[in-house]
Amino acid sequence: MTDPLLDIAEVAGRTGLAPSALRFYERRGLIAAAGRNGLRRTYHPDVLERLALIVCARGAGFSVAEIGRFLVARPSDADLRTGMAAKARHLDEQIGRLTRLRDSLRHAAVCDHEPIVDCPDFKRAVGDVPPPG
Repeated sequence: MTDPLLDIAEVAGRTGLAPSALRFYERRGLIAAAGRNGLRRTYHPDVLERLALIVCARGAGFSVAEIGRFLVARPSDADLRTGMAAKARHLDEQIGRLTRLRDSLRHAAVCDHEPIVDCPDFKRAVGDVPPPG
């Protein structure tokens, strides 16, 4: 038995994406409609997994074009693999910056230094400055 098709409104509701975003991703070839129910697009349920990947990649700074290349990548695509490795290094750097920011905010939430941004521990957490000594 096959899963029932999902209406565009249901896909939008389940993913938090606007129907216009779904139509945009379809025009760009990132997703495909299974058909129509009247004037409304319908999708196979597996589109939800594809959209989760797209949303995650967009949040990480991937362009729509980069995502499109990734979705059709084959193991023999050396250029794409090189680009993916570079993007992974960039994400590692971004994760490091965000981790430092998170740690500094946690410290700021309990710090009694006036003003908080002048606190040496806060500055160290934000800028990854080594302690004196």
